[in-house]
Amino acid sequence: MNRNRAPKVAVVLSIALLGFGLAGCSGSTTSTPPESASEAAAPAAPADLTGEWVQSNSKSEDSYQAATITADTIEINWVADGGDTVSLYWAGSYEAPTSEGSFTWESANDTSKTGSAMLASGDPTKGFTYENDTISYQASALGTTTKIELKRK
Repeated sequence: MNRNRAPKVAVVLSIALLGFGLAGCSGSTTSTPPESASEAAAPAAPADLTGEWVQSNSKSEDSYQAATITADTIEINWVADGGDTVSLYWAGSYEAPTSEGSFTWESANDTSKTGSAMLASGDPTKGFTYENDTISYQASALGTTTKIELKRK
């Protein structure tokens, strides 16, 4: 090996080893694989709200509202006696979110279901908001209006 090159090679090797040593001391004990370019550029999908939801702001453990959302409908029930008594409150249309983040929709009442239900809302439409993993809306009964908040069951 050429004597002039030996110090240069030693310096390059020392810098490389130092770089590897510092990378090993980054303070993180877990490693995560780097995101691929396609993952980093992919937009977040809209929330899927289909499924079972239950009131999170009820003042009673055995009386609350619960909802079921399908691809195009939302049904909400008054639940009492710890689930032994269930009465329809709302049956209407559901429009799925088309983008990520907060979302609102106007549900049209399905009066073929709510028309004969004694505790069902008679409103022709009802506004719903989805934000921070919570669905909220106004519910009225016996002259009292309350904000209902639902969380996924």
